[in-house]
Order: sequence, then structure tokens, then C-alpha cells
Amino acid sequence: MTPEEKLESLGIQLPSAPAAVANYVPCIQTGNLVMTAGQLPLVDGEIIHPGKVGSDVTQDEGAEAARVTVINALAQIKSLVGELSRVNRVVRVEGFVQSAPGFQQQSVVMNGASDLVAEVFGETGRHTRTAIGVSELPLNAACQISLFVELKD
Repeated sequence: MTPEEKLESLGIQLPSAPAAVANYVPCIQTGNLVMTAGQLPLVDGEIIHPGKVGSDVTQDEGAEAARVTVINALAQIKSLVGELSRVNRVVRVEGFVQSAPGFQQQSVVMNGASDLVAEVFGETGRHTRTAIGVSELPLNAACQISLFVELKD
């Protein structure tokens, strides 16, 4: 089953790749490595679950925001390379969680992204990860994620 077929079986339709909101490219390829810029939990141009996880946003809502964010990252990669079946390996999920003071479950929030990536890509979706708590993120997003993948030759 291709990654696109897996997404479809999960009821997920990739959105159009969100446009950059500043002076950067949303996704870039160098050699066989593809990296996205930091993606946000945007649905139809709106941030879902805005605010700090642990005060304004529950841990579960944060995980849902992370899932939506990585869907946007997959849309960026597909837009750049054509088909997600070209992905040989998911290398890294790099996540930042806008956190209330004292909130220390960033890794649980980022599981929303990691679990989906593993489900879509199987064993090749197992990746390294960073889950960092920060005090503020652009547009008051609960999280921001960059995805790094290696393409097949």
C-alpha cells in the first residue's frame, strides 16, 4: 500500500501545500534529503487549537494539532517530489510545542505527529525526533514541526 493509499484508508486527504508566510521556501531538496520549513496546524488557513499547551490547549488537543501539522508537512513533501512513495526513510520529526509554564509533556504532544508518520510509512517511518517546549510560536500555534525525509535513488 502506498503512503497515499494509507492516508486515504485513514480518511486523510492531503491539503494543498500551505504557502510560505515570510521570506523562506516551504520545502527544499538537497541530494536525496528533503526538509520542510516549520509547518503549523493550519486547516483552511486557520490555526486549530491556538494557545499554550497545558493552559489554553489540552495535551490531547496539542497532539491533534501535531497530527494536523505533520499532515501539512506531508503535503509540502508531496508537492515538491510528486509522490510520497518516493520516500525511502523518514529521518526526523523536529517539533516545538508552545507550552504553559510547568508543562513537561512535549513528547506526548509530538506523538500525535510521530504516530501518524509511523502509521503511514510503516517501518520506514520510524524516525529520530526532537520535542522542545517554547514560550511562543508564530500565529499563536500550539506546535510547529519540520519533517526531514530521504528519497529513494
